[in-house]
Amino acid sequence: MSYSVLARRYRSRSFDEVVGQEPIARTLRSAIEQGRVAHAYLFTGTRGVGKTSMARIFAKALNAPGDNPPDVAEAIMKGRDTDVIELDAASNRGIDDAREVIASAVYRPLRGRYKVYIIDEVHMLTREAFNALLKTMEEPPDHVVFILCTTESHKVPATIQSRCQRFDFRNISTAGIADHLAEVVTREAHTADAELVHAVARLAAGSMRDGLSLMDRLMAAGQKHLTLDLLEELLGLPDRQVLGAMIAAMADGDIAGALKRCDELLCKGIGVEQLLMSLAERLRDLMVMSACGPETDLVELTGDSRSEAVALAGRFDAAGLVHMIALCDAAARNGRSSPSARAVLDALVVRMALTEKIADVTAIVAGSGASTCTGAGARNGSAAAKKR
Repeated sequence: MSYSVLARRYRSRSFDEVVGQEPIARTLRSAIEQGRVAHAYLFTGTRGVGKTSMARIFAKALNAPGDNPPDVAEAIMKGRDTDVIELDAASNRGIDDAREVIASAVYRPLRGRYKVYIIDEVHMLTREAFNALLKTMEEPPDHVVFILCTTESHKVPATIQSRCQRFDFRNISTAGIADHLAEVVTREAHTADAELVHAVARLAAGSMRDGLSLMDRLMAAGQKHLTLDLLEELLGLPDRQVLGAMIAAMADGDIAGALKRCDELLCKGIGVEQLLMSLAERLRDLMVMSACGPETDLVELTGDSRSEAVALAGRFDAAGLVHMIALCDAAARNGRSSPSARAVLDALVVRMALTEKIADVTAIVAGSGASTCTGAGARNGSAAAKKR
């Protein structure tokens, strides 16, 4: 049998299984229970947050409540039911496709109570196709429900949106993704370090599908126990130990040491842009710990990784870390257009290591940074200087 990826096998199949979109699930279930099912819905949100899955769950609750009959429920969840028609507007975007939907809408469903049209990436429809759908969506037959899904709601005409009940799907929290991934790892007969699960959840950036796809790649490596080292090797991420050593060298004002660690990371194949992004994220964790304390739950690190971060955070102050993150951002933008991205990176590393030379943030905001960047004045009250 062919392999089915995790993102398909662990899709939510009921309102109770939905992760991260519980308010929407409760509202849709309540609408069915109260007999207040609208004729058109607009599901909007970034990729991988559950729009299509929710549309199928809603369609199943309408036509196969309680998963009865089971064959209908299974067909709906696989996108194969005759009464739940799924269309990809990216490849079926013309007026002829819209007219086909309109023509078939007049026929009653074969097995269920409703004929449900799920139109994915609806913003890809042409203007003519939207105009053709408009009248049908305004006064559809009683047995028809439209569910429009899109990642770019601003491209959906206002005339269409005004005829829909709109639900905005938010990005799923890192903690929510991590909890679900941990459950998947267990069900797949694997084990994983807590740091690894949280790192994957952070890389997913709010998308459950992206998190499951990345976990699938890790499991494909053939190791029963998944570690952070495996993730770094697979994705080409900077080694956390070396990156931490580079930041520690910056805290010591050790320019040579910081440059050496930077070169070590680049020699392992890490790109300049990737290194700058990882450095900024690491500094962000230190900044939050410095500002909120070592026990803050705003930093999603556990075990040894958290202990190391706490130790590093104690060597900086929050204002200095804010300035260093701003420098990373500026270097990333300059590096994209510069023919000498490596020089930009090295200059950044040297500047960060020269903590005693960096003007304090308050002086920069006040416009007097130029007079405090060098000399003894830079040493007086420097918020960006390392803590002694």
